[in-house]
Amino acid sequence: MADHPDIEEGVLDLWPTKFMRRRPDGSESWNKELVKLVRELERANKNLTTDYLAPDLFNMDHPAVNWLRDQVNVTVNEYLTHLGIDYAVNWQITGWPSVNRFGDYHDAHNHPWSYLSGTYYVKMPTTRETLQNRTDVRPSCITFYDPRSGVNMMGIKNDPYVDPEYTVLPEAGLMLLWPAFVNHFVHPNLSKETRISISFNIVLKWSEEYLPDQGPAQG
Repeated sequence: MADHPDIEEGVLDLWPTKFMRRRPDGSESWNKELVKLVRELERANKNLTTDYLAPDLFNMDHPAVNWLRDQVNVTVNEYLTHLGIDYAVNWQITGWPSVNRFGDYHDAHNHPWSYLSGTYYVKMPTTRETLQNRTDVRPSCITFYDPRSGVNMMGIKNDPYVDPEYTVLPEAGLMLLWPAFVNHFVHPNLSKETRISISFNIVLKWSEEYLPDQGPAQG
């Protein structure tokens, strides 16, 4: 357990789950190139979104992918800096495009064997269909679920630590980053427009330096 000698009394923020939202510069122009690339890849592989054995997108030497790779690295570095990690961390980015058409969604899941996960939104629907007998009021959103089991057993109003979920309606150009163990659900696309995103994992290249210090118990 990490020691915190500078905290002797007061309120401690224990077991926080950190999320990051970032809008990379230049996204509008690069998104046009990414849309072209993803559509080319889908023409070559009609099962692109569900083909988990497809080649890793970030292994491509393509100007738009190179830009996106740089932006993911910047985002991860900012995230680690915010956590207070002050030593070198080495990682590999693995990623894949998702093309969601009308009615498409992704079940609740997390990303095993990864340290962080994220999504960059390339193209988002601007319209939605009016459907009868449909109660989903959050089309095209992504919802994250509190990873602490039983935390909602006793919650009171205005306590920010007991909300069981966090929902985002992304816009094109938004990048989200979160711990890979967090379960998340992608709501159905209820538009005739396609939703295009690129999801990625941050897989650590292991070093013994990553092992937490085994400090004394807090008195």
